[in-house]
Amino acid sequence: MKALIIVDVQNDFLPGGALAVKDGNLIIPIINKLQKKFAFIVATQDWHPGNHGSFAANHPGLEAGEFVQLNGVKQILWPIHCVQESKGAEFHPELERKNWTKIFQKGTNPLVDSYSGFFDNNKNGDTGLSDFLKSEGVREIYICGLAADYCVKFTVLDGIDEGFTTYLITDATKAVNLKEGDFQKALEDMEDNGAILIDSSSI
Repeated sequence: MKALIIVDVQNDFLPGGALAVKDGNLIIPIINKLQKKFAFIVATQDWHPGNHGSFAANHPGLEAGEFVQLNGVKQILWPIHCVQESKGAEFHPELERKNWTKIFQKGTNPLVDSYSGFFDNNKNGDTGLSDFLKSEGVREIYICGLAADYCVKFTVLDGIDEGFTTYLITDATKAVNLKEGDFQKALEDMEDNGAILIDSSSI
C-alpha cells in the first residue's frame, strides 16, 4: 500500500508566519489535488513547547541563524514558531484535512529539535510514524510539504532508512533557502540517498 505524508503545512511556515517559506502557500492547491489520489494520508505537525531549545529567544545574546549545542547535536537557532496551541502551529485553513488518517506531532521535547516526521534529531525520540505505517501495510511513501531543505528532507531520509520506497513530490514542496542553492542541494542529497524524485503530474 502507498501513503501520502504531508509535512508541516502550518501557518508559521507560510507567508505571514514566524518562519515563512517563500511561496509556501503555492503548494497547497497541489497537495489538495494529490490527496484525491491517495486512500491513506497522514500529516506531521511541528508542535513546540514555548521553552524549546531551538528558539533563539531562549538563548540570551544569540540570534536566529546562529548555532548552539543542543543535547549533543549542533542546532541552528530559529525564531519562535509552531508553539503548541498557537495560531501559528495550526494547519493552513485551505489545506484539506477530512481524509487524514492520523497526525504525528514532533518537536515536543524542549531539549532536542525534530525535523523528521519519524525521529528527533538525535534519534532518541520516535514519533511512532514508522511503526504505524508498517502496521497498516504501507510500503511506499510519497512526501510533500515544508520545508524541502529541513523537515521534508529529513523525513525523506528517515523514510528510506526505515525501509520504505520513498518518493519526494518535487512540485509540492518549497525550501527555506537560508543559503542560495539549498533547495537544489537538498534534492540532490535525497536522490543520492535513494529517494525517487517525481512531479505530482506523474502520480
